[in-house]
Amino acid sequence: MHNQRLGICIFLSICLTFVGCLQHKPTVTKCWFYTYQTDFNTKNDNGLTPASFLSLRKDGTYTRDFGIFDYGHWALENGVISLVSQRNQNENLKVIALSANEMTIDINGKKINLDGQMLSAEKTSEDPFSVENNQWRIPASQKENEQALRKRLSNHCRFWEVYFTWALKTKQETVDVRSTPTLIKIYGNGFTLKPVTDQPGRWKSYFYDDEDCEKAYDIMENIVSKRDIALSHTDNKYKMFIGAFQQLEIALK
Repeated sequence: MHNQRLGICIFLSICLTFVGCLQHKPTVTKCWFYTYQTDFNTKNDNGLTPASFLSLRKDGTYTRDFGIFDYGHWALENGVISLVSQRNQNENLKVIALSANEMTIDINGKKINLDGQMLSAEKTSEDPFSVENNQWRIPASQKENEQALRKRLSNHCRFWEVYFTWALKTKQETVDVRSTPTLIKIYGNGFTLKPVTDQPGRWKSYFYDDEDCEKAYDIMENIVSKRDIALSHTDNKYKMFIGAFQQLEIALK
């Protein structure tokens, strides 16, 4: 009887250890943000910023902004992440190292280090990195009228709303607000608009021409100057910005 109990205990211990290993096995199904490049050479700027991301969803779809926004399907096999974009272009990212929240990948001979964050939402509408919330990153193929510009700006504000909601739900201590291409300058206790001359080139590139970019600024400037965009009375900055961007979305519609 004693030997039988001992055998059962050993068996259960092995099972628990096995289950524990499975639960703690690193996964690539996260949103990965650029941190730094190993063997960085100032002569070969990779163009990546802290806002550069690769989001690998559980359903096998991905979105990425490594200088150009693209999306499609992904798969992991033999340590290689294969991406097939919406333009049917293939790219392989070799995984050099993977831990719970860090991953190093090889992109054209460059070792890129990434920090992984869990995606809190199963719904793409609540995912700040989904295609749905990043339509504003897709460059215009033709001139846009005021309605189209308002739609682009509204989607941009929606991104910020969902971005701060994600930060709140996942309990992010800090989030990057400086590297994302935008006409909005976010402070610790508010925001303002960047004049067209101060707007980043990436933001300008989303518009068909400079005229449309200036029209978009005028639309936002008119809203900010004539409407009371009230900031919530809360010590939580994420909640404050969620409310502010919701008001901008309403005004743009």
